[in-house]
Amino acid sequence: MEARVRQRIRGLRVARGWSLDELAGRCLISPSTLSRIETGHRRIALDQMTAIARALGTTLDQLVESDSHDDVVIRPHRNEEHGITTWLLSRDSNKTVSKMRVTRKVPEDLRVHPGRDWFSVLSGTIELRLGERTILVATNEAAEFSTMIPHAFGAYGGPADILCILDHEGERSHLGPAH
Repeated sequence: MEARVRQRIRGLRVARGWSLDELAGRCLISPSTLSRIETGHRRIALDQMTAIARALGTTLDQLVESDSHDDVVIRPHRNEEHGITTWLLSRDSNKTVSKMRVTRKVPEDLRVHPGRDWFSVLSGTIELRLGERTILVATNEAAEFSTMIPHAFGAYGGPADILCILDHEGERSHLGPAH
């Protein structure tokens, strides 16, 4: 893990075009210590790693995350019963970004949950019901709304593809427990 962290520190520093002196000034660690950390001639203390991560504009989690060999291809999850195919595009801890292909009509039952939803229509048209209102959201248009308003959406006039950002309440509500 230390070798991975060293490589990431050096990579981030070089990507920003910073010398060892510039990074040293930002994290209050001497340039010689930083050099020894990057080259593996010195172990990295947690307080040093925290200061370096902050200076580089990253987090400790990102510095130490695994070089996962997970499949990089995002495969769709099809929910034929609900008429939605989903491609999860993020693994962020606060929000879920996904692409959805919507083939269903607007369901009759409107849902309410804490949070906000946002989506942009990539192709087709989405019919969005917000309480008593019905709104058609066409290709290249976006919608953003409080999910405390009873709501539901579906395809209008044929399948539609959307890019959406959901908080975790929205993820549970829209993507369901089996995603």
